[in-house]
Amino acid sequence: MNKFSKVRDLVMSLEGDFEKFYEKGNSAAGTRVRKGMQDLKNLAQELRKEVQDMKNTGGGEEASADAKGGSKTKK
Repeated sequence: MNKFSKVRDLVMSLEGDFEKFYEKGNSAAGTRVRKGMQDLKNLAQELRKEVQDMKNTGGGEEASADAKGGSKTKK
């Protein structure tokens, strides 16, 4: 599973706890939200570093061209 999928899945898994905390005042759900948000922060930082490293080494060119539905040729 790629890191972006992990980020998306983590955000979606927190939805119920957000509702329980904000709508019902459940403090245990608030604790789970805080932990989940810390995990999200750490995962996002890893993903950010990976993207930066790929960008700096030129490894992201093919991926960005594929995402746009085209091909990128090097000159």
